[in-house]
Amino acid sequence: MNLGKLRLGVNIDHVATVRNARGGMYPDPLRAAKMAEQAGADGITAHLREDRRHISDADIDGLMEVLTVPLNFEMAATDEMQAIALRHKPHAVCIVPEKREERTTEGGLEVAREENKLAHFIAPLREAGCRVSIFIAADKRQIDAAHRIGAQVIELHTGAYCDAFADGDFAKRDAELDALRDMATYAHSLGLEVHAGHGLTYETVAPIAAFPEVQELNIGHFIIGESIFLGLEPAIREMRRLMDEARA
Repeated sequence: MNLGKLRLGVNIDHVATVRNARGGMYPDPLRAAKMAEQAGADGITAHLREDRRHISDADIDGLMEVLTVPLNFEMAATDEMQAIALRHKPHAVCIVPEKREERTTEGGLEVAREENKLAHFIAPLREAGCRVSIFIAADKRQIDAAHRIGAQVIELHTGAYCDAFADGDFAKRDAELDALRDMATYAHSLGLEVHAGHGLTYETVAPIAAFPEVQELNIGHFIIGESIFLGLEPAIREMRRLMDEARA
């Protein structure tokens, strides 16, 4: 398979987390998004949560106005978020699971159990021209369900692989990597576009970037954290370099 350029979506949620820790306007997620563009990001990801713990409605308004690269709008499958997405019509809408008590998104969406509900939920988004992505575990049952409901894209949750790497559990790391590889291949065979993300770092990104079926990685927390030490543009450029090197 020809390895085309792997796209990098930079998630700016945690710039907003820092801003919200003190209130006010600084640091500005929109400024971070524009810097990410300049550093080579192919898109910007932002998750508007029900509790608005980081990204705000005003941030989404601003991103839609200033971005020249696509916005990947992450959201839960709620009527409120659907209405916001339909008002803005971002390039992509990624449906993710969401619980108030979680620190961050934990695991993939349960599509198979909610297949009928999700099929009806995403239909208006597709009709509005949004590219619909479903954030799921590397699980054939969930991939089949995502395909049946009409999603154009799946984003494979890489968190378990990254956690096993961090814990030094290399048997589990390898098993998770094998599952991600197999399910990327399977999803591609169904005609789904394959993305991946969650927990990826400089140390863990290369094996995922090397999967020929994966067309986009969405990475946020690590890049924003590393920018404290390196600066945002250098942190993004280094991730871009490692992705390109693995792809080559």
